[in-house]
Amino acid sequence: MANFVDHYAYRVIWSEEDQEHVGLCTEFPSLSWLADSPEAALSGIRQLVSDCVEDMQANNETIPEVISTKQYSGKFMVRIPPETHRLLAMQAAESGISLNRLVASKLQ
Repeated sequence: MANFVDHYAYRVIWSEEDQEHVGLCTEFPSLSWLADSPEAALSGIRQLVSDCVEDMQANNETIPEVISTKQYSGKFMVRIPPETHRLLAMQAAESGISLNRLVASKLQ
């Protein structure tokens, strides 16, 4: 169990409001753990996620997929206003590149 839970995407940030470090897990956005040190925040969120997964398994609930091992196609669709589409197409044409390449470069 612990090995599987360790594959989730964890991070620790500083909360100015709480004046503590906050442990977070991307796959469980409703969970967080406050602590005085970054190490304690990470340890706390990892344990909380582990407990949550154990509870979900006991209740036959669907457990979030690990983002880091999920396969992505590299394609996604974005809806934008027609005016923005036109401006981007013009920028791509003026730069001599495809619209796809222009947008991909803006996302990096």
